[in-house]
Amino acid sequence: MEEIISIVIPVYNEERTIGEDIQVIKGAMEKTSHNYEIIMVDDASTDSSGEIARRQGAKVIRHPINRGVGAARKTGILEARGNIVVTTDGDGTYPNQDIPKLLEFIGDFDMVVGARTGKNVAFSPLRALPKYFIRQLGSYLSGRKIPDLNSGLRVFKRDIALKYFHLLPNSHSFVGTITLAFLCNDHLVKFIPIDYYKRKGKSSFRPLSDTFNYISLVVRTIMYFRPLRVFLPISFLAFIIGAVKVVYDFFVFHNIGGFDVVLMLFSFLIATLGLLADLILTLHKK
Repeated sequence: MEEIISIVIPVYNEERTIGEDIQVIKGAMEKTSHNYEIIMVDDASTDSSGEIARRQGAKVIRHPINRGVGAARKTGILEARGNIVVTTDGDGTYPNQDIPKLLEFIGDFDMVVGARTGKNVAFSPLRALPKYFIRQLGSYLSGRKIPDLNSGLRVFKRDIALKYFHLLPNSHSFVGTITLAFLCNDHLVKFIPIDYYKRKGKSSFRPLSDTFNYISLVVRTIMYFRPLRVFLPISFLAFIIGAVKVVYDFFVFHNIGGFDVVLMLFSFLIATLGLLADLILTLHKK
């Protein structure tokens, strides 16, 4: 018997779009030979989102209080019967008809991400700039070019994702964190270009607080898997500044100040901490 594909949709007040999204998913999956289930996690919606999803044949799990989109995704993953999990959103923004296309690659890869780099991509300028910065930061720290760090449409293996549940937040940062967890731990990840449509309802994304959370979680996740990517640049920068100041003070004032020594010692201390963190990580993996 073929394995079940578990499709998880976190929802909070999406009555305008959830019905159509489920219809699109069912239409796309019925054209394939896959057995599948649709799990809609209602994150304490105050509208009829849950009832609409039930009428469309989805299994509905309701949070009694609003816990966040990441928490809803985790609930759906834990309830999934299959080891192949698809996550998407119920706000009408993702081309859910492309789910079978992503599923084609999951046999060779551990995660397949629908990267929002297609021909039809709708991003607000307010969100595009911080997302670009976070994506570049994630690419540098992970050592892998990431075309889309936090796409909500992706396919992954459940047994691998469960290993990193203790790292995954309950907020919007869930998707970025799980992407970095897979990449930094050398799991095979493939990015497939997809379109991204304009949202019909009101987004729960908060530009300032959510952007700050994204950045802090990117750094924390990299610290967990590749600490030298954080410690060594800081150490190198402190060393260069200290060395330049030592030379300047020596030739201009014919003296080396205490602050110069502190900077040099700081650079060596940070490098040492980075090496210790990397050693601990290596021993932990063994």
